[in-house]
Amino acid sequence: MTSRAADPAPATSAPPTGRPAPPVRRITGAVWAALGIVYVVWGSTYLGIAVVVETMPPFLSAGVRFVVAGLLLAALLVWRKGPGVLKVTRAQLASAAVVGLLLLLGGNGLVVLAETSVPSGLTALLIAVVPAWVVLLRTAFGERPGPGAYSGVLLGLAGLAVLTLPGLSGDVRIGGVLTVVVATVLWSAGTFSSSRIPMPANPFTASVYEMIAGGLGCLLLGLVRGEQRGLDVSDFSARSWIALAYLVVFGSLLAFTAYAWLLQTAPLSLVATYAYVNPVVAVVLGALVLDEALTWPIALGGAVVVAGVWLIVSTERRN
Repeated sequence: MTSRAADPAPATSAPPTGRPAPPVRRITGAVWAALGIVYVVWGSTYLGIAVVVETMPPFLSAGVRFVVAGLLLAALLVWRKGPGVLKVTRAQLASAAVVGLLLLLGGNGLVVLAETSVPSGLTALLIAVVPAWVVLLRTAFGERPGPGAYSGVLLGLAGLAVLTLPGLSGDVRIGGVLTVVVATVLWSAGTFSSSRIPMPANPFTASVYEMIAGGLGCLLLGLVRGEQRGLDVSDFSARSWIALAYLVVFGSLLAFTAYAWLLQTAPLSLVATYAYVNPVVAVVLGALVLDEALTWPIALGGAVVVAGVWLIVSTERRN
């Protein structure tokens, strides 16, 4: 997951009289290519995380991933646009740090921890309910997304209930499932707050500080949990190293860059469709590569969650 990644397209009102309408965003071949990257790469990160935590500690590995990705992105931005691109105010830096901690420590970090006991495909289906939490947060702060969005929330929560009921999803620890649910709430809070606090104007600059703050938070929590005790790097498997490198380069750099570009280029309603494509990709890859079981409750609950997300996104598209 990445910043503002799970926020479905927000409803927009007509521009005030006398002001020009916002420019129409065209759907070009480049848009579809970037969307394909977000669909496939982000969907595959659940598989990558599952492989990493086979031999690596969850929070320390997540911390390394985000700090390295943040530093690489910072170096790339400085190379392309000069050091000034990283200049932000104290308020913007604090906001980016808070969002990074919510998204990457609270959201992604807990997902990494959960995947030590929860299959990657089921994790992705549980995370798909994030847009429902965002709708509820918007409602709590006075917005009225509309009856269609609320129907989608009810569907999503019904699917979530099927996925989390003890025994229905197979031999899965309920503690791990609940950890994912907490992660979705924290990710939603980060997504929601990112548009309401003073963030850096450049989304790539914001991502640098979010990833570094979230990564440092993961490293600190990993140390507090004692993940460094008895740690022997030689015990890390080659495939865990490869998966970690994949998450840094493709999951945190390529896919996020594509996503940030899409936010500025493509219709938001189209960008938001990743929320119900990623889980499908994750489930298929988990079954094919890791031989994860796809039971009928997981299939049913996942289908209901994805249907709820589709209803939320399609409703927002019409507003």
